[in-house]
Amino acid sequence: MKAISYSRYGGPEVLQYGDRPDPKLGPDSVLVKVRAAAVNPVDVLAREGHLDSALDVVFPVVPGWDVSGVVVQPGAAVTEFAVGDEVMGYVREDFLSRGTFAEYVAAPVRTLARKPLRLSFEEAAGLPLAALTAYQVLRALEIRSDDTVLVHAAAGGVGSMAVQLALHSGARVIGTASERNHAHLRALGAEPVEYGDGLADRVRALAPEGVDAVFDTVGGDTLKMSANLLAPEGRLASIVDGEVIELGGRYVYVRPDALDLHVLGELADQGVVSVHVDRVLPLEQAAEAQRLCAERHTRGKIVVTVAWDPVPPIDAPL
Repeated sequence: MKAISYSRYGGPEVLQYGDRPDPKLGPDSVLVKVRAAAVNPVDVLAREGHLDSALDVVFPVVPGWDVSGVVVQPGAAVTEFAVGDEVMGYVREDFLSRGTFAEYVAAPVRTLARKPLRLSFEEAAGLPLAALTAYQVLRALEIRSDDTVLVHAAAGGVGSMAVQLALHSGARVIGTASERNHAHLRALGAEPVEYGDGLADRVRALAPEGVDAVFDTVGGDTLKMSANLLAPEGRLASIVDGEVIELGGRYVYVRPDALDLHVLGELADQGVVSVHVDRVLPLEQAAEAQRLCAERHTRGKIVVTVAWDPVPPIDAPL
């Protein structure tokens, strides 16, 4: 099969497009013919070697954890999916090697759910990691209908999902973003505030008694400032900075969860959550897609697509 891979850590230039062995199919997995795969900041961190201390790495590495596509073969023990089912998934394993930037991926059923009918394959590829992260963090924060929630980087992939899900819970949402994204946040239903000097004062002007919960996606000084914006009994969670624990908050690392992903797919079909796809590039241009992602100026998701042949050319062994 054709795939993107890298054999050493480095910048986007280490990503190579070429032939890789067809994936072997385990009994609890399905072979997915990939239609689209979303780029996430963690893909850049992995390629640069920042996950080396946490995850075993088997080079060459095919990057990518988000995927949408069509099942072309179920594993021997699989009853959840059949040939032809359209699926999406957060296909993360506990090591780096077999990613989704490829024509095919062998995806464990624990990482998959059916693709929402309402979403295109490109939109569905952008849903899993971002939406699961937002969903699991908001659950950890125990968001209630009378809460005021501060979401950092609210126009990004994770942030925009957090905005939509928190609003669906009945909460009031304040979202930090650059001014060019304020109209987008207002359209989602959030109250935007500008990044930079004076951010704390701008948030206090909107929530004089403090916010009930903070969803941190930035870390560092922003995390420390956020702790000071909390109302009494306020809750704090971060997905990027473990120091949140010392500040009395929760550190949340997203995990694949088929049931959570199914719920999010239903919310997408109901129109509760949507995925904004900022850029679509062919698989061959994955290096450019990762470069754009690393700039952190994206509204929503960057997605790579795989040329579609409706007749699967391989028959992976069980």
